[in-house]
Amino acid sequence: MKVVFHRNFKKQYKKLGAVQKKFDQRLILFTRDPLNPVLNNHALAGKYRGFRSINVTGDYRAIYELVNGESALFITIDTHSNLYK
Repeated sequence: MKVVFHRNFKKQYKKLGAVQKKFDQRLILFTRDPLNPVLNNHALAGKYRGFRSINVTGDYRAIYELVNGESALFITIDTHSNLYK
């Protein structure tokens, strides 16, 4: 699966510090098998309806949108509480 990053995602990623390494590991898993159980890949509702989320750490989530069924556009990454206020 092709992965693309929104510019806002890139800005947030730069601020993550140690979580960057964990996201990089999860991204490798995602590109090999987007539905790997470790990722807890699931559809979202509410303000993120139409998007999907994967777990990066116990608290961090990365939200993406499937584009043409072939690409994943990652739009944001942050803590669970900040994303779902």
